[in-house]
Amino acid sequence: MSFRLGLTGSIGMGKSTTAAMFRELGVPVWDADDTVHRLYAPGGAAVGPVAAILPEAVRDGAVDRDALRAAMKTDPDLLRRLEAVVHPLVAADRAQFCRDHAAAPLVVLDIPLLYETGGEAGVDAVLVVTTDPETQRARVMARPGMTEALFAQILARQVPDSEKRARGDHVIETKTLEQTRASVAGLVQSLTTGGHGDA
Repeated sequence: MSFRLGLTGSIGMGKSTTAAMFRELGVPVWDADDTVHRLYAPGGAAVGPVAAILPEAVRDGAVDRDALRAAMKTDPDLLRRLEAVVHPLVAADRAQFCRDHAAAPLVVLDIPLLYETGGEAGVDAVLVVTTDPETQRARVMARPGMTEALFAQILARQVPDSEKRARGDHVIETKTLEQTRASVAGLVQSLTTGGHGDA
């Protein structure tokens, strides 16, 4: 059975970049966001259940995420009902991924809202990626369509970075690519040679 490392971090902390570095080292990486995109795509397993809850959110055989977001603004209970159908599908996909890669010494489960959804119960250890607030803000504000209000709204839904770092088993600073890459390599080495201490 593989060692399951949960990867998480607040928006703009460098999680996608860090996940890519694990992939470069040959570590299988499961991505929660990619999984939701697949489930919402034409033919995806979530399209039917979402259509049953909100028919107008399905267009051309796929779930329209903009329509979902718009509907959530007027129906505060919608998110809970959607999560009730989508979360089990995501969990099943993650379990299948772990079975498919059972021979790998290490797998990474990239879960942005790991602590927010209690996902730490399903992993052997948690890696939190972090950087200073100035770098985080600069990265996020450079994204297309990002506004200060939206950034504040996203942060309000996430467990604070300080709490994530306190709860994580491993913490990697993502200030520079070189530093991040070296930290990732060191952690992979540690976790695949039986030493599960802090990197």
